[in-house]
Amino acid sequence: MLDTFLGKIKRNIIPEKIFNFFQPIYHWTLSLLAAIWYRFPSRQIRVIAVTGTKGKSSTVEIINAIFEGAGYKTALSNTIRFKIDERSQPNLYKMSMPGRFSVQKLIRQAVNAGCHYIVIEMTSQGALLYRHRFIELDVLVFTNISPEHIEAHGSYENYLASKLRVAQNMAHSKKIERSIIVNADDPESDKFMACPAEKKISYSIHDADPYIIKKEGLDFTMGGRTIHSHLSGLFNLYNILAAAAAAHSQGISDNEISRAIENFTDIPGRVQKIIVDSADRKQDFSVVVDYAHTPDSLEKFYQVFQTSRNICILGGTGGGRDTWKRGEMGRIAEKYCDEIILTNEDPYDEDPKKIIDDVRKGITVTIPSIIMDRREAIREAIKRAQTGDAILITGKGTDPYIMGANNTKIPWSDAKVAEEELTTRSILV
Repeated sequence: MLDTFLGKIKRNIIPEKIFNFFQPIYHWTLSLLAAIWYRFPSRQIRVIAVTGTKGKSSTVEIINAIFEGAGYKTALSNTIRFKIDERSQPNLYKMSMPGRFSVQKLIRQAVNAGCHYIVIEMTSQGALLYRHRFIELDVLVFTNISPEHIEAHGSYENYLASKLRVAQNMAHSKKIERSIIVNADDPESDKFMACPAEKKISYSIHDADPYIIKKEGLDFTMGGRTIHSHLSGLFNLYNILAAAAAAHSQGISDNEISRAIENFTDIPGRVQKIIVDSADRKQDFSVVVDYAHTPDSLEKFYQVFQTSRNICILGGTGGGRDTWKRGEMGRIAEKYCDEIILTNEDPYDEDPKKIIDDVRKGITVTIPSIIMDRREAIREAIKRAQTGDAILITGKGTDPYIMGANNTKIPWSDAKVAEEELTTRSILV
């Protein structure tokens, strides 16, 4: 791939000081070359982008479901997968927003397949590398913002500025009636609402009043009607409202939106319920996989399960980044979990035991179990589970690898491993 080839030249030939000086020009030029190579495909299809700290992938999936339900042919790109019409494949890049040539190629493939819309997850780190440039947007959805990737950006202010660059890029779009969809409940909403767009639409949790959040799903009001969603958690209610606002901006009716929401069942790796029933035995406890990897998202996820006895499998952040939040995640786990199993996640070049020690510092009363092998941790949680319990496996979601030292990677799936261990338990019982 040309992007990878040029990256090797950058690392091996160009002196670091010289590259750092010319870095913005380098990234901008690569983005332009990618757009030229694929003949500026975003000009030939409607493009919806989703940015924010949390909920991006889920919002992309819900938007896609609504537009498909309304009869549109769609494509998408997010942390979970890449999709063009009916063809879908998992995202194995370990990055939410692929490289410049990859994303432009995907848009071109969507155009060639006759797709009406493509929905793209756009990240702050992608913006640092100008991956958002030369993608002309029709709609931008802003979900929320909270501290993340601080090491990569240098400060929260820099992180926010990177997110805003995605919104400010709307100025370069020549699309007619550009729309920006903003979460009005977020403290930074005014900054995003100030970005250029013909339509400026806000949404708020008050738009869903009254609402009820249960483990089994959501009941809420939208457009004067009561809607039931199979998704659960306050965070998913926000994601639904964001997706509905994006659909409204494109003229999709309330009937089509509510029907799609009610028919939409789950999102891989996002409050994903793992159920293995055998002929002889029904699973009488819950096993749930979720991507929650920030303190705020972890707490909101745990809040869904306040009525059950919870066995929580918790890693830390990936090695070498966001070390500030490890103890905080341990504190949150102690607040909501009856049993805590600390395990390996994505240590990269950092000592995984050091990461676990950092998380453990936030746990002051409960005595956590430490099982470094992630499969063994899941197996032990299933072994301990009793009727009515919830096993909550967080941190990786649909991540396809456990990343180790020197960029080694072990193929992995929390959902698949949980399913395998549940099957083994069913056979043995």
